[in-house]
Amino acid sequence: MASSVTSPLSDAERRGIAGAVKHFEKNRHQFEIVARNLVDCFSADPALGNMIHFIKYRVKEGQSLTDKLERLARAEDANPIDQTNLFEKVHDLAGVRIIHLHTDQIATMHPRILQVLEENRYSLIDTPVAYCWDVEYEDLFSQLGLRAERQSSMYTTVHYDVLANPVTGIACELQVRSLADEVWGEVSHRVNYPDESPSDACRDQLKVLARLTSGCGRLVDSIFKTHQEALR
Repeated sequence: MASSVTSPLSDAERRGIAGAVKHFEKNRHQFEIVARNLVDCFSADPALGNMIHFIKYRVKEGQSLTDKLERLARAEDANPIDQTNLFEKVHDLAGVRIIHLHTDQIATMHPRILQVLEENRYSLIDTPVAYCWDVEYEDLFSQLGLRAERQSSMYTTVHYDVLANPVTGIACELQVRSLADEVWGEVSHRVNYPDESPSDACRDQLKVLARLTSGCGRLVDSIFKTHQEALR
């Protein structure tokens, strides 16, 4: 059975977290603006628009941020997060997610995403990371210049940390994944995050679901390839 970390927080840590959350809530509207703008930029781009199955955004709620900062405080002894470094350390205060139909599309989408960000004067905080567990997908992501990181959890998504304003540090996390991977991600998020499910059977079933969604993704790739070959 999975165990959770229950070490208590000090009064200083709690005050730091409360100050960070208050600072975020004061500036929450700025994250909302950035997330909406990114959705508009990606949706309006003709090349990306044809490949986006759907796109959505969210901005963290205060309680969700409190929970995250408490988890981080319990997991890390050094460099606590407070209002002075919150925007620098936490890049998913706002998030945009792009869902596309099949994995092969990322080869075209990735360079175009970089172009759209540059054209609209956004910058990347770091090299985008492709979280994956399938070796073949890992090779594909690496060939695109993405930093592939294998995940034992079987999570598969490309992450971009996008800096909107270098002065304020306002940033937004962009996630890009296939429709099949979205199924696994949403199910796993509901039952296995932030704490693992206490059910061994449930965790095993999530592994089976990951393999099924990976197979589904491969089949969808094959369907589109077959269709395009028939049109030639």
